[in-house]
Amino acid sequence: MSRTIFSQEDIYMPRVSFCWYGGAPESVTAASRSPEAASAPGPAMPQGPGALMQVWVGSQLFQADRALLVEHCGFFRGLFRSGMREARAAEVRLGALSPDGFCTMLRVLRGERPALAAPDELLQAVECAAFLQTPALARFLEHSLTSDNCALLCDAAAAFGLHDVFHSAALFIRDGASEQAAELALPEARAYVAALRPSSYVAISTHAPAPGFLEDASRTVCYLDEEEDAWRTLAALPLEASTLLAGVATLGNKLYIVGGVRGPNKEVVELGFCYDPDGGTWREFPSPHQPRYDTALAGFDGHLYAIGGEFQRMAMSSVERYDPATGYWSFVANLPQPAAGVPCAQARGRLFVCLWRPADTTTVVEYTVTADAWLPIAELRRPQSYGHCMVAHRDSLYVVRNGPKDDFLHCAIDCLNLATGQWTALPGQFVNSKGALFTAVVRGDTVYTVNRMFTLLYAIEGGTWRLLREKAGFPWPGSLQTVLLRLPPGARGQVASTTPEL
Repeated sequence: MSRTIFSQEDIYMPRVSFCWYGGAPESVTAASRSPEAASAPGPAMPQGPGALMQVWVGSQLFQADRALLVEHCGFFRGLFRSGMREARAAEVRLGALSPDGFCTMLRVLRGERPALAAPDELLQAVECAAFLQTPALARFLEHSLTSDNCALLCDAAAAFGLHDVFHSAALFIRDGASEQAAELALPEARAYVAALRPSSYVAISTHAPAPGFLEDASRTVCYLDEEEDAWRTLAALPLEASTLLAGVATLGNKLYIVGGVRGPNKEVVELGFCYDPDGGTWREFPSPHQPRYDTALAGFDGHLYAIGGEFQRMAMSSVERYDPATGYWSFVANLPQPAAGVPCAQARGRLFVCLWRPADTTTVVEYTVTADAWLPIAELRRPQSYGHCMVAHRDSLYVVRNGPKDDFLHCAIDCLNLATGQWTALPGQFVNSKGALFTAVVRGDTVYTVNRMFTLLYAIEGGTWRLLREKAGFPWPGSLQTVLLRLPPGARGQVASTTPEL
């Protein structure tokens, strides 16, 4: 289905109504005045913390926190620092900008997560983010991408010059079904998507550091060549690196390995390692301040998070954050309880961790950057063994665990709907081959899972997983960790054979 991007005048019809933010309606004395009357000279712009200002958007009047607008909107920040007469007025008029888009922006700035389903709502939000220069709203739109709205958001962001949203939507489309690219209306958007690289499914198996004279050809990072149905080597691991009980994550299309152990005493590897697929190179970077292994590593909000883990066989609750720009780690809020090897996932731009203690209890907590705190989200009580991983799709978290208790060769999956807070159990059992932990990642609307027998691709449909197709299983033994990376054109390593030559 094709779409056309219209001008502002074509899209938006003014509505005469009022929307109140930041105070009671009776505190707005200009509410009964028309926009023309509101343009008459009035009191000066309120100042100071918590000061409220009035904004006319078309024929609709809003009351908003002045400091909030200055902090998050480049338009208002520039206006109030310009010294213009409008900067000193008690009211600001924004002309043809959509009232609904402005209302969405205010809700996002206040920490709400409005559901934007209708095309008009999405278009108006894109226009508002671009016109008022509001990065927070743009990030919210990026986190709201789905297969239903990605083509619309890509076209709209291209038309309004909202580059970050445009780029994120184009990447989403490149990883999705071909029908999504066919829905794009703008030729430049279609060309941009076609020039991007799709994500590849990458797996790292368990390896301890090897002496230089004992080269192990299986000490590699591998990726799934879906066209040839084969696993190929992407890069050899550095000799000093360990993936045994290491944290593995991606950030900015780079692969990071943190921690890991060597030897029977679980001596923690001191350095971290970062792989850049574009250059095919590894570099070292510092490990967290607290030595840790079996830590969960997450790339989130431009940083790496080393979450929990163990040291000297004791589980820890501490969490550290790494800033690639500065090269430094810093401590953030502790987990609510000590935990090692915790599953984590990101949904709608939010970071979640799954805790498994006390016995038979699953607790999902969320890390909030602004409050620097872990907040409880939901709890599930069910007889079970222990959890393997957690993946996210739209508003749902899928928690994968051993189950039932008497059948450890299968996995059971419970789904938490973040919008409703309700748990549901997915029907059926999911294969977990003996000797290999279940691991999964989501690309678009597809879940990739792998073990030694199969790589299985599932379509997420209506909260259930439907098997799409089978691919080759991973050829080498050991636990697996999997991620998505965009590989350079022509990256075709050797096929990873079942019995590698040493």
